Amino acid sequence: MKAAKTSRLFYALWPDAATRTALATLCAQLPGNRMSPDNLHLTLAFLGQQPQTLLPVLKKISAALPPLDAPLHIDYLGFFKRRRIVWAGLHNPPAELFALQETLAQQLRQHHITFDDSPAFKPHITLARDSALPHETAITPIHWVAGRIVLVESISRPEGVQYRVLGLKGGWLC
Repeated sequence: MKAAKTSRLFYALWPDAATRTALATLCAQLPGNRMSPDNLHLTLAFLGQQPQTLLPVLKKISAALPPLDAPLHIDYLGFFKRRRIVWAGLHNPPAELFALQETLAQQLRQHHITFDDSPAFKPHITLARDSALPHETAITPIHWVAGRIVLVESISRPEGVQYRVLGLKGGWLC
């Protein structure tokens, strides 16, 4: 019997062009393995390897999510020491962001879809891996009205990881 095809998936907020450019400028100043500007995002839920047969359900979930109209103010750089990741964060994330993430988590649970259900959602955008940052660093705030909730496939290639948007709420796909 042939094994079902799987895809490595996650839901994220996908930056608009201006936000992506501002984040890419930050990336360029960091040591380590910098994220490609095309891959910058804020993860809402990491699903890991999932059967491709679930894609229609996963796209319906993203289509049913409420839009995030609250502005996000990305205002500092942080560091996950153990994983050596530098990221951009929000000192005061809006309550609507946490509500959106929880609504998504509830939908995934209702559909019995496995995902990383860690208790603490820490909204951030990974900028560089195998990097370093001696302390939290304030940055000129980047103002972003996210709106665009996407279902993304992570594809490993010899030249690095590529993210492919499969479903989009607040735009053209879904």
